[in-house]
Amino acid sequence: MTILDGFLFIAIFAIWAILIVNVILTIAGYAYYLKWSRTTPPTLPSAPPFVSIMVPAHNEGIVIVKTVQALLALDYPADRYEIIVINDNSSDNSADLLKALQQLHPDRNLTVVNTDKTNGGKGKSNALNIGLQHARGSVISIYDADNTPEHDALRYLVAELLSDDHYGAVIGKFRTRNKNATILTRFINVETLSFQWMAQAGRQQLFKLCTIPGTNYVIRRDLLEQIGGWDVKALSEDTEISFQVYARNYRIKFQPLAVTWEQEPQTLDVWFHQRTRWVKGNIYVVLKNAHKIFTKAGRHIRFDLIYFMSIYFLLMTSLILSDSVFVLSVAGVVHSDINGFSNGLWLTAVLAFVISTFVTITTEKSEMKFSNLLVIIAMYLIYSQMWLVVAAYWMVNYVREQVFHQQAKWYKTKRYK
Repeated sequence: MTILDGFLFIAIFAIWAILIVNVILTIAGYAYYLKWSRTTPPTLPSAPPFVSIMVPAHNEGIVIVKTVQALLALDYPADRYEIIVINDNSSDNSADLLKALQQLHPDRNLTVVNTDKTNGGKGKSNALNIGLQHARGSVISIYDADNTPEHDALRYLVAELLSDDHYGAVIGKFRTRNKNATILTRFINVETLSFQWMAQAGRQQLFKLCTIPGTNYVIRRDLLEQIGGWDVKALSEDTEISFQVYARNYRIKFQPLAVTWEQEPQTLDVWFHQRTRWVKGNIYVVLKNAHKIFTKAGRHIRFDLIYFMSIYFLLMTSLILSDSVFVLSVAGVVHSDINGFSNGLWLTAVLAFVISTFVTITTEKSEMKFSNLLVIIAMYLIYSQMWLVVAAYWMVNYVREQVFHQQAKWYKTKRYK
């Protein structure tokens, strides 16, 4: 066996190991779904807690009105929640639109916090920390500016949070609002159902572990204050705050009944910048907490730390290597003795990916259609390669930022009407 074959064998083993883990998560997630579908929905107490809903918004004039209207229509006692929109150094018409909403609903607890370049425009974490200073609730809820939660979402989240004192936060499910806009949003729709909803359910089932997704969640205010708010250096403030919750011996519960619909990127450039920010943010959090892998303090997040490190380092490197060898061998540039073997495994991996992914979308009856089966096949062949480009771009930029001591900047995702 040549050195090339040795590296290729390691790459194939790594890819298959992670694929098997994801299949196991899918099976466990489906088991969670079956168990959850037979449970009685949680109910609010007669005197529900006061909730502060915070919405960070930077130049969100296109979507902010629809989001606030959805929040005003929530099935939660109107006098028991407030909405705080942090209009974060916006240069569009957001301030005027929000002021008009306040005038239209003078009897509602709708607060607009306008920041400028002196204290705002520094990313989502900074905006949330500013909003927290104005919040009155014992429970804090977060929604992104492009979200339209279903009317009962907040009620289910808060009821679940109150059902167990060990829950520090409760997260809901999010769906793709513009899934039919482009082939890219069709990919994202399946990705959301498979690698968000089902992966969260699988980790909940196996490890009582899940990660805050950045929107459609509630968290105890006193816990937030213990943590010290959101880390302003974290581009993925959701992953960071999740690890902080577990570090204080609280748990995060997943409640799929709480659903929000969010807008997803419709073009490659917007998707690329958003996903690059996600990768950068998650790697920052992983590296920040990597020392906890073999400590007692990190026992609750050990799986996530190893999983994220495997995905962002081992899997991405292995995929790039195996794809490169495949292309070069077809071109006749290199020769691998196990190339035929690897091609057989590749075809098997495609089948495993397609079958397991299609199983995940069967939990949503409206998604069980032949066109989605074709979308899933295309995802393996196209969408996964797009992620490789993101990973490669991140690796280059991460090295550059470390060498030149540059601070990663927050990228604002473009919205659509």
